[in-house]
Amino acid sequence: MFQLAQALHQRGETVLLVDTGGRLFGHCSTRSLFDWKQQLERGQLQTLPLALGQGWHAPGVSAAEPALRNAAQAYDLVVFDMERLGNELALMPGAIQTVIVEVHATEASKLRAYRLIKTLAHSRTVFGVGLMGDPAACEQVRVAGQHFLEPSLAQAIYNLAQEGDAFAALAVRMCAEEASLTTRCKTGQT
Repeated sequence: MFQLAQALHQRGETVLLVDTGGRLFGHCSTRSLFDWKQQLERGQLQTLPLALGQGWHAPGVSAAEPALRNAAQAYDLVVFDMERLGNELALMPGAIQTVIVEVHATEASKLRAYRLIKTLAHSRTVFGVGLMGDPAACEQVRVAGQHFLEPSLAQAIYNLAQEGDAFAALAVRMCAEEASLTTRCKTGQT
């Protein structure tokens, strides 16, 4: 996630990198006087300054947390680092969603990725899905999406595993999607 946040920062975006599982900033947890719930209640996130923006150690926070929307408005993009999603997928209401899924060559991994894409498709939100990992497995998931999902939803799936610099490609795509939606909202075309 550091690489994605760095690529977004290089494009001029103000980024908040949220560590929901303690993988990135777990060693810094003692720096926070309040847990993430108290920080949101107070309206003051205790972030870590990073070369790529701000980092926030918030183990267990959900993107759907209502109070997080207000805090997120101070940033162009909020990137959540989550190890594994269970059966539930929490999205930030009203936000443009881009989900990066790591796909391995196993059938279980490909099925999990496709189930996640179907869940996003049923959420009726604006989204993009970047597939990373095994290039052939990513391509199989992307092709399955094209075959079984509505064309507009299938176009939102892209295989980053074949990109030379996947994170830079994703950063460009995320910024373009946000700009496109902003333009459509201003002209009333949503």
